[in-house]
Formats: sequence, C-alpha cells, structure tokens
Amino acid sequence: MTFVLTEEQQLFSDQARKILQARSPVSVLRRQRDANDPRGFDPGLWAELAGMGWAGVLVPEDYGGVGFGHVGAGLIAEETGRTLASLPLLSTAVLGTTALLEGASERQKTELLPAIANGELIIALAVDERARHAPHDIETTAAQITRGGFRLNGRKTFVLDGQAAGKLIVSARVADAIALFVVDAGAPGVTIERTAMVDSRGAADVRLANVDVPAADLLGGSAGGAALLDRVLDSGRAVLAAELVGIASESLDRTLEYLRQREQFGRKIGEFQALQHRAGHLFCEIELARSAAAAALRALDARTDDASLLVSVAKAKCGDTARLATNEALQMHGGIGMTDEFDIGFFMKRARAAAETFGDSAFHADRVARSFGF
Repeated sequence: MTFVLTEEQQLFSDQARKILQARSPVSVLRRQRDANDPRGFDPGLWAELAGMGWAGVLVPEDYGGVGFGHVGAGLIAEETGRTLASLPLLSTAVLGTTALLEGASERQKTELLPAIANGELIIALAVDERARHAPHDIETTAAQITRGGFRLNGRKTFVLDGQAAGKLIVSARVADAIALFVVDAGAPGVTIERTAMVDSRGAADVRLANVDVPAADLLGGSAGGAALLDRVLDSGRAVLAAELVGIASESLDRTLEYLRQREQFGRKIGEFQALQHRAGHLFCEIELARSAAAAALRALDARTDDASLLVSVAKAKCGDTARLATNEALQMHGGIGMTDEFDIGFFMKRARAAAETFGDSAFHADRVARSFGF
C-alpha cells in the first residue's frame, strides 16, 4: 500500500490549506467562542465550501457529490486540524453521508444526499448516551407501533452539530437488536439542547419523547443496525485521526517557529540540544501517526477486511500523538503557552476532545485486542 498522494490529491490538499488559512484561521474560532455562536460554525462559509465539493466529498457523482472518498475527506480534515476550523464536515459530510450510503433506500438517498452535497442539509449522528463512548450500550428504545412505524424514547449526548441539524440519525434498541433511524430534528417529541464543549465546537443533548418515525426511515433494516453503526463510526474515526494529525503537525510547526525566535541566556532556545531531541522525537511520532491515518482511510475506500483494525490503530495512535504534540508545545512555549491570548491552548483543547470522540486510545486498544480473540 503506497501512502504517496496522487497529483490530484496533492492539489486538493494544497487548495484546502490555502482556503482554510485564508477563510478560517484560529482567530475565527476564537471569535465564535467569544460570541457564543449558537450554530457553532459559519453557514456562509460552509455553503461556499460545499460549492467546492467539500460537503459532497463522499457523495457519489450520481447524487451531486464529487465522490473523492475517505482519502479526500481525510485531506480536508487534516487541514481543518491545522486551523481548527469548525465545520459540519465530520457530522454531515462523513458520518451522515456514510450512514445514508450504507443503509438508506434509494428514495432516501435521492432525497437527502444531494441536499448534503450542496450544503443545504446538516445531519447529525446521535449515538452516545454516557460520558464515555459506548456505541452498543444503548438504552434508547424503538417500539413498533400498529401503524407500521416506530416510537422512539431516550436521550443522546454529545451529538456533534446536533444544535444545527435538520435531520438526526438516531441509534435505538429494537428488542435485542440495534437499529438506526432518520429523524426530523423538528419532529414532535424531539428536544435539542446545545452543549458547551471545551473545544468551542457545536454539540447538543437530544431527548426523544414518544417520537413517531415511519418504517421507511429505518436504515439498513432492524437486524443489521449494529454492523451499519460500526461502519459509520469507523468512517468518522478515520477522518478524526486525520484531523488529529493536522493538530499535531501545526502544534509542532508553531513550536519550532517559537524555538527559532525565543532567546534565553543569550541564545535561541532552539539551539539547546534537549529541546532539539524532543522536537525530533515528536516529528517522528507525527509521521507514524500520519501513516496510520493514511492506511485507515485507504482501507475504508478499498473496503479491505482489515479496515476496522486499521481504523482503531489510527485513532489510538493519532489521539496519543496529538496529546503529546500539544503537551510539548505548551511546555516548550513556557508560561505564555498557558495564556488564553495565545493559540496553543485551543489546539490542546481540540486535541483532547477529538481524541475522546468515538473512542480514546484505551477503547481502541481493547477493540484491537478483541479482534485477535483476547
């Protein structure tokens, strides 16, 4: 498996970097946080990026997308990690799109995928119900009703971009099986409450009280929801891994620039061997993480048998590497790194939140162990 980008992929990556550096630098996230923006992202910017194909990066051309695959989504995500751009890329362009592609009927695909691709529809995955990721530990129920549909009751937490979503994809328990449903965010019985996140991103708590959903809005059948949910989450985990690589890379780049400028005892602190060794070690860890993320993204596109294993390896490695990179950045910046006026703290907060989202390194280490029968 080669990890060298094609010419088209490299151009796509370079374009993403230029656009985000110009239109969504870290200062934009800071303004959104200070303004307590209820949406959590700039809808005008998302519409502009959708026009460039970003919202439809996984959507096939037949449904109005560009079909650039998980590798393409990962290239965008890595650049969002470098600027901390807050966009509904993960929630809508990756998780929502994957759920529809893998489990929706042709009617659902025709109705929803073009709306995602053109930036009109924000869709959010509502899966977790506890403080830590446990996707199969579900208490939300879907009871079959006489009219042929389902009645949902339960609560979901940390629903990414749930506060801005027009549609929700909700996991629920039908008897002893897990099922996924497309639910209108404005349906009677749906209550959405915005959640304050440490990384200043948009998320919500969702409550479902006797929410009636037609049988036609069930994804993948009532018996195959667990496997479908795993595929959807793996798409999100791999793209998150790529974003974590971007966070780590930018943290290192900013730290190296600071080491070249800051003087102590009459010398640039980058001349001190101990700091050089720490920076060199971090560089190697980031390159390993980048390779792990690339392997996972390519495996998802190729639908290889070991894709889930590679996704867990990537998510664990990239999360740990981003933690190391932001810790090192904070320490090598010294006291100034602790201040809110300096940007490194934003990278640390996002790295922590992204590493926890859809499973931290311990969750994925356990998943890898179980895949080998331990």
